[in-house]
Amino acid sequence: MPTLLIVYHSRTGGTRQMAEAAAEAARQETETILKPATEATGDDLLAADGYLFAAPENLAAIAGVMKDFYDRTYYNVLGRIEGRPYAQMVCAGSDGENAARQTARIATGWRLKAVQEPLIICTHAQTTGQILATKTIPKNDLDRCRDLGSAMGAGLAMGIF
Repeated sequence: MPTLLIVYHSRTGGTRQMAEAAAEAARQETETILKPATEATGDDLLAADGYLFAAPENLAAIAGVMKDFYDRTYYNVLGRIEGRPYAQMVCAGSDGENAARQTARIATGWRLKAVQEPLIICTHAQTTGQILATKTIPKNDLDRCRDLGSAMGAGLAMGIF
């Protein structure tokens, strides 16, 4: 059975909820490993058949903890995971586009194959209090995360990626 690795970072809970929803759905189709970015390694990337990267947008960029994951693993797997499918989710306060572009650039360097458009969930958090507050992702947005997880799992299980 193919393996989907979901690597995520979440400080206020929004991205964690998104990653958990995607993992729940993907597990119906394939083996799914959900790992915080602080714990994920190059070996985890090598052992997986596909990836879902989930990160919050911080200051119009991917969160530093997620960037650290990419920094720690990039060269260890370079040239060894080419062609594998990936998708991404961004939990954003305003737009999330730059965070999605940054992850896509890293995935391009790894020669991964994007199989879904980035899923950006906007919380509209604009004030300091809203930005730092614990997030609750609405059900309809979590359903979109489940749909993405299900599609990733099904695509891997059927061998279409």
